[in-house]
Amino acid sequence: MSTLFVLLQEVVKAATDLAPIAKMGASIAAALVTIGAAFGIGNIGRSALESMARQPEAAGNIQMNMIIAAALVEGVSFFALVVCLLVAL
Repeated sequence: MSTLFVLLQEVVKAATDLAPIAKMGASIAAALVTIGAAFGIGNIGRSALESMARQPEAAGNIQMNMIIAAALVEGVSFFALVVCLLVAL
């Protein structure tokens, strides 16, 4: 029983030693999520504007689909940010 207790103490010590590295990794991941979401939404907007320029009569449908796609990308990025913040805590 005492061997198990010593082993658990070593595991807890190792986990506390890696806590600053985990926080740094979570902050880097949060930054990458934000950059990726911005890049994705920018591409959605660019493609939608090109499509509206080519077919002005379909602008309403294209705009609606663009907003839905951007909202989905934004939702996924918010979920990823929450996961990163939970890891950092």
